[in-house]
This record gives sequence, structure tokens and C-alpha cells, in this order.
Amino acid sequence: MGACLALCSLASCASCLCGSAPCLLCGCCPSSNNSTITRLVFSFFLLLGTLASVIMILPGMETQLKKLPGLCQGGSTIPGVESQVDCDVIVGYKSVYRLCFSMACFFFLFSALMIRVRSSRDPRAALQNGFWFFKFLVLIGITVGAFFIPDGTFHTVWFYFGVVGSFIFIVIQLILLIDFAHSWNQAWVQNAEEGNGRCWFAGLLTFTVLHYALAFTAVVLFYLYYTQPDNCTEHKVFISVNLILTIIISIISILPKVQEVQPQSGLLQSSLITLYTMYITWSAMTNNPDRKCNPSLLSLVTNTTSAPPSPTPAPGQVQWWDAQGIVGLVIFLFCTLYASIRSSNNTQVNKLMQTEEGSGGVPGGEVGEDGFRRAVDNEEEAVSYSYSFFHFCLCLASLYIMMTLTNWYQPDSSTQAMLSRMPAVWVKISSSWLGLGLYLWTLVAPLILTNRDFS
Repeated sequence: MGACLALCSLASCASCLCGSAPCLLCGCCPSSNNSTITRLVFSFFLLLGTLASVIMILPGMETQLKKLPGLCQGGSTIPGVESQVDCDVIVGYKSVYRLCFSMACFFFLFSALMIRVRSSRDPRAALQNGFWFFKFLVLIGITVGAFFIPDGTFHTVWFYFGVVGSFIFIVIQLILLIDFAHSWNQAWVQNAEEGNGRCWFAGLLTFTVLHYALAFTAVVLFYLYYTQPDNCTEHKVFISVNLILTIIISIISILPKVQEVQPQSGLLQSSLITLYTMYITWSAMTNNPDRKCNPSLLSLVTNTTSAPPSPTPAPGQVQWWDAQGIVGLVIFLFCTLYASIRSSNNTQVNKLMQTEEGSGGVPGGEVGEDGFRRAVDNEEEAVSYSYSFFHFCLCLASLYIMMTLTNWYQPDSSTQAMLSRMPAVWVKISSSWLGLGLYLWTLVAPLILTNRDFS
């Protein structure tokens, strides 16, 4: 996407700053739909904010900023400038809170503005699909204003917003994985029926076995390293309950009656959901403040007996780049990209995600008089996704990024430090249970609601 935009002429790009999404393509770019381009650009805004947050939380950033003359408090003064910047605010967890606060406000504003937009003929659709330069200025303005918010109880209050939003986003991530697994299984089964069936079915079997093998290996490692014979009762319950629940949904997904009404269901989807559930379980256990039940991953890999790191990091020194944080960011990037380009054929997932089946648009795109390819407006009759719900998901994603980069630590206003708390553990575990319940509903809903059409 970025390469295509860079290859377009500067004049053409300048004319698109106030225009609509279709002009964001040029002759060298593959044709696409108006709705897809818009979602990708908004996702790029989110990823740009995420990158800025990562840079601001890097170790040593405050030290480097203080080297700039007159920038931070305590540095040399600049003639004519009385006040200086508080570098404690523009780096560390405080900067992540403010950057993610600005992104969440930006997307929530658009979520409210785009309620009940039915087609691109709605005047608000032009705001959704165009005016990119001004929307970027609005985002920058909100971000600058966020850094002038007084400390006070802002970080503590916004932490609870982050917990609730991240809880919902984790469930949405699971829904997107369900959607991806359904589409994956449907595509490979269709290819198997049309071509070399043995190869495609062998691929399905291989990935299914691989997912279950990784999940089973994770369970064994959890019992070995995250539990103790006379301690860590919560971890034992979490692992056992989630293991039992994943086995139940795997069995239900292949029952004859379920297969009859949901022929696209199968073990591939269940295996992927099982693996994701084990990741959420591991992520929850790594937030346990009891270090006896939460050993550092470095000590496990190196087999060292050194003391674990302090559960109370210094102000602004939250280390997110552990294995759990990195895996969380990778899953987040995948789900964000998939949400931007998805066009699901699964009715149940579409109902959960408040979307409609993609219309597909006109192949080949439209070519203007200047020779540049334009995206197709595939939403003249009806939108292919819910504008409002899409922005709401990006708002939740901003909160999820905030909690991931701060490792779900809770700000302590009295010590100005970040503390690990048990609520983060329960939020993740309960979200995994709710997600499994949603997946189970996609399987049994046609059996329960026999009067409704789920075809």
C-alpha cells in the first residue's frame, strides 16, 4: 500500500488529500474496492500511533530527550521560553496512555458520527472515505491536546477504561479468528473438491494436528512451570477449565447434527480456537503478581536460579517486549489487517461482527482520464461493513495496545510506579470463556433457533 502511494505522482496525491478513497490508487496498484482502501487507511492511522507508542516506551528515551538543550525540565533554558517540557509525560507509560487516549477518542468520534450510515450516498460517507489530510490533522490535534491533560487521577481512571476495552477487543479477536478459520476451511475444502483432494485434505489435517499439538504442549508446560504442588491454585483451575472447555467445543464441532446444519464447521476451526485460548491463558498467568507462580521467561530459557525481576517497575520503565507482549502485538496486527480486508461468507460471524456479505465490486477497477486506476465504489446500494462498528473496534484496539505496551500494569498515583494486579488476570481469563461461549453459539445456534434461517 505504501509503495503504491509513493509511486504515484505528487500532484495526484495532493489532489487526494481532500478527496475520497478511490483516488488513493494509481496505475501500478492492484484494483480494490472503496471500502477496503478506507479501512486500510484508518488501520494505518492506528498502526502509526502504535509505532509512536512503542518508540516512546523504549528504554533510554527520556535520557536522550534530556540531552536536547532546553527541552526537558531541569535542562538549560532557551531565551524567550519560560516553560519547559516534562519528559516524564512524553515518554514511558504516561506517553502511551496519552497517545492511546487520543487514538481512542479519534475513533470513538468517528464511530458516533457514522451511526446508521447505509450506503455511500449518505453525506457522511464522504467524510468516511475522504478528507484524509484533515482527518490526520484532527488526530494530531487530539494527540497534542492529550499531553496537556494534568496527571492527577487521569492514568488511574484511564486504566479501567483500558481494562474494559481490552476485554471486549480480546473477544473480537477471537471472533475474527473464528471468521478466518471458517474462511480457511471453506476455501481448502472447495479446492479439494475441485482439484487434487488428497493434497488439500492433507494440508487441513496437518494444520489441525499442528494446532492441537502446540496447544497440548502449552498445557504441559503450563502445569510444569506455572503451577506448584502446594501453590498456584488459580493457575491450576484456569488451565484445567480451559482445557476441558476446548475439548468440549472440539467434540461438539464434529457432531453429526452440528455438521448437518453447519457443514463448514470442523476441527480446523476448533484447533485454532483451542490454540488461541491457550495463548490467552498463558497471557493471563504472566500477569499474576505472585512471582512464585509467574516465573520470568528468561529464567526458564536459560535455566538460571537468579531472582526474578521486581514486580514494581520504576516510573516509566515498563518492559513490554517480553514474549507475551510480542505475541500479543503480532496477533493484534494480524487481526487489524484481516478486519480491513475481510469479506466473510459466514453468516453467523457476519451477524456477530455487524457486517454484511461483501459485494465484491467490479473486477479490474476504474481507470480515469489521467491513466490512474481508481478503486470501485462498491457501496452505492449498501455498505459492505458497518462504519460505526469498524471505528468502535479500532477504538477498542487502541485501548488493547495501551494495555499490552504497559504489560497490563496498574498505575499507582502514590508511588508513580506501575504495579501488577490480579484484575488483569481475571479480565483475560473471563474473556477467553466468553469467546469460547460465542464460538459454541455459532455451532449450536441453528439447532436451538430452528425457526430462523442460518443458511
